[in-house]
Amino acid sequence: MIRLGFDRGTIVIRGDVGTPFGEWDSAINAYRSLAMHYSDIVEYLTRLKLEIEDKVPEPLPVPKLSSSIQLRDYQQDALEAWLEAGRRGVVELPTGAGKTHVALKAIERLGVSTLVVVPTLDLVDQWRRVLNETFGINIGMVGGGKFELYGITVSTYDSAYIRAEQIGNRFMFLVFDEVHHLPAPNYQQIAEMYIAPYRMGLTATHRRDDEGHLDFPRLVGGVVYSRSADSMTGVHLAPYVHDRIYVDLTPEEREEYEREYGKFKAFVRSRRIRMSSAQDFQRFIMRTGYDSAARKALLARNRAVDIALNSESKLKITAELLRTHSEEKVIIFTRHNRLVYEISRRFLVPAITHETPKDERRAILERFRKGDYRVLVTSQVLDEGIDVPDASVAILLSGSGSSREYIQRLGRILRKQKGKTAKIFEIVTRGTVELWTSRRRHR
Repeated sequence: MIRLGFDRGTIVIRGDVGTPFGEWDSAINAYRSLAMHYSDIVEYLTRLKLEIEDKVPEPLPVPKLSSSIQLRDYQQDALEAWLEAGRRGVVELPTGAGKTHVALKAIERLGVSTLVVVPTLDLVDQWRRVLNETFGINIGMVGGGKFELYGITVSTYDSAYIRAEQIGNRFMFLVFDEVHHLPAPNYQQIAEMYIAPYRMGLTATHRRDDEGHLDFPRLVGGVVYSRSADSMTGVHLAPYVHDRIYVDLTPEEREEYEREYGKFKAFVRSRRIRMSSAQDFQRFIMRTGYDSAARKALLARNRAVDIALNSESKLKITAELLRTHSEEKVIIFTRHNRLVYEISRRFLVPAITHETPKDERRAILERFRKGDYRVLVTSQVLDEGIDVPDASVAILLSGSGSSREYIQRLGRILRKQKGKTAKIFEIVTRGTVELWTSRRRHR
């Protein structure tokens, strides 16, 4: 008799046989395995025709699910590809293309206890609302100080990780929204400490600059379906135009920029440091931890970049764009909070940053959706999770060189509406490091 039990995110295997997935734990005189291997362990022992006493799963009850959702052809293709891949894998669709609908149909199709994992509390609320409207049942919540479990529950990544030892055997299906977060060291343990045999990842782009996407096959499954925004615009998404606008620093800004960036370049040259890739820059950052001269050079570079990203010319162009598109909903994206608050004060528009209280953020977004506010300025906090179908203009004042960030920001304005053409304006300062950042973003 082989006895299986769940213990704090692991499977304990007691009996006279090991498995390819477990290691001997002398403290308990039994084999122990990561919870993610649960179904593999059962399949292995069943193949050996061994008698199993299985006390691992304690799934929450789920009522019979039905919905009126009709999938578009590409959404149905994505669902079928996921089912054929063993009910595991990543679905990659641009923002506005209905990734959520694919997951909803998968939840309905399986009819098992499901945990939806999302990066922010705003997305927890959004998913709970959609799930409740779709299935008409109570939806659980883990996160934001709440711990309410139902057959379908939504959790933040942080809370799913913290509670893994406690609830890792309560769900048979995991849906990871914005799954590109999953390869982070702590978040990987969500995938490892839950027994769920069925797993779906959703993202606009699974690629990460740190190559963390390479672990997806082990954690959730490989990419089973992928469509780019450009392949869907004009049919399923709004057509869009991209306009890169170049501006110049003022003479005073240029003088200060050259002085500060020159300090950085002088240090790099004097130490013969190669700086031709993001990895090279990361190695330089690590050096600043033990080399005080490198740290001074980095601080000088940061001051120069700050000048480039926050130039007065960018604000003048922003004012012109807001006048030109005065009848449309506009989202202004920046990298740093200082510019967010400056724009908010200068143009009298609401701002959302990571410092904005949760209730205030919700109120601002709701008034933006209703049209009470026409313009919204934000830093990186709204790259994910905002759902405003009629927003049609994005102004990118600054950002990282990440293509994923660009794709997510573009996706905020691509939801299709009759007669809508989305517009994305990228404002770049000439003769600065921002030119390289912009090229890397598009590459």
